[in-house]
Amino acid sequence: MAESTKFAKLTIDGKEYDLPIYSPTAGPDVLDIRKLYAQAGVFTYDPGFTSTASCDSTITFIDGGAGELLHRGYPIDQLAGKSHYLEVCYLLLYGELPSPAQLEDFESRVTNHTMLHEQMMNFFRGFRRDAHPMAVMVGVVGAMSAFYHDSTDISDPWQREVASIRLIAKMPTIAAMAYKYTIGQPFVYPRNDLDYASNFLRMCFAVPAEDYEVNPILSRAMDRIFTLHADHEQNASTSTVRLASSSGANPFACIAAGIACLWGPAHGGANQACLEMLNEIGTPDRIPEFIARAKDKNDPFRLMGFGHRVYKNFDPRAKVMKESADEVLELLGVDNNPILQVAKELEAAALADPYFADKKLFPNVDFYSGIILEAMGFPTSMFTPIFALARTVGWISQWKEQISDPQLKIGRPRQLYLGENSRDYSDIENR
Repeated sequence: MAESTKFAKLTIDGKEYDLPIYSPTAGPDVLDIRKLYAQAGVFTYDPGFTSTASCDSTITFIDGGAGELLHRGYPIDQLAGKSHYLEVCYLLLYGELPSPAQLEDFESRVTNHTMLHEQMMNFFRGFRRDAHPMAVMVGVVGAMSAFYHDSTDISDPWQREVASIRLIAKMPTIAAMAYKYTIGQPFVYPRNDLDYASNFLRMCFAVPAEDYEVNPILSRAMDRIFTLHADHEQNASTSTVRLASSSGANPFACIAAGIACLWGPAHGGANQACLEMLNEIGTPDRIPEFIARAKDKNDPFRLMGFGHRVYKNFDPRAKVMKESADEVLELLGVDNNPILQVAKELEAAALADPYFADKKLFPNVDFYSGIILEAMGFPTSMFTPIFALARTVGWISQWKEQISDPQLKIGRPRQLYLGENSRDYSDIENR
């Protein structure tokens, strides 16, 4: 990091302190408070870390006001429209888009690591059949460190590389097996002649009794879902991965921690919440009722899948996802699925209503991805595991960047203590 040329003055009890100001390539300036406690004996107070930069990064940048999401400088809509998931994985991991030879080598390495150690099948069978797939994924991914000892030494760049490829390659297999286990069907092993998204769909929906051909429209839609969820800057799960990594934990434990955080409904469960809302609406004739409720400030009902806490204008991923949603629904139809009928008519009603336009409550990526996954036949319990599968490359890229950072320190947030002070146990004895 270059030396700061700008400073802010902070005055505490009449004494002034100079705080360095750093200017990023994009985004707001940052006050450096690393020496504040040592110099002034005070902490800053920022619940949720909403005004705190915990690291510097070159991977992803978000401008919520402008509706901008960049991966290594490339806009997400361009990547989703012109590229594919494994090419974006390469970009996130290594900083540049690959040459044809580099991409072929990368895809080959990922493809040849998709199988799981056969003994890991015992982990799946140890769960109840009604276990949530995310519970299974947290356990199985964390257990990978017990099987792949040759890629847990975080001080070895080659072992970090092997762990990265293994996690990207094996996550679709783990997610698909978690799904198969919960529905009582036999596991389907990966095939090396299929692309990443097609392989995942086959592992989820193929059965031994008949052949399964992956429809290219569904495969492309799934690849776009993966691409549009690959990374999203310093969100809750990414910060969890970085915090776990700061202690020196192995990569499999760190990614398992990210999966656990993503499981929370305030984070990875948004598209599941969207489908649950559509189920609550039930039929298209009830849409006006729920539109009215969404406008009523005194009604707790909210339209899930509309607007975004980060993107204050529009979600740049939503336009691309809508294209895939339209293609999938045209292919599979909505006539026999009342939930998809509600989704299409709700989208049209909200887009035509000035209230939602004025408040910039447009359908976001979770709305459209939920529709696509529902149409494909995935239960809502699989929505978050698919999100975790897609986000794995973002977590790994952030983890690799952090490990290589010479400024790396163990994460140790401070607190504003408001509890009792200096109580005497003898007070209890003398009651």
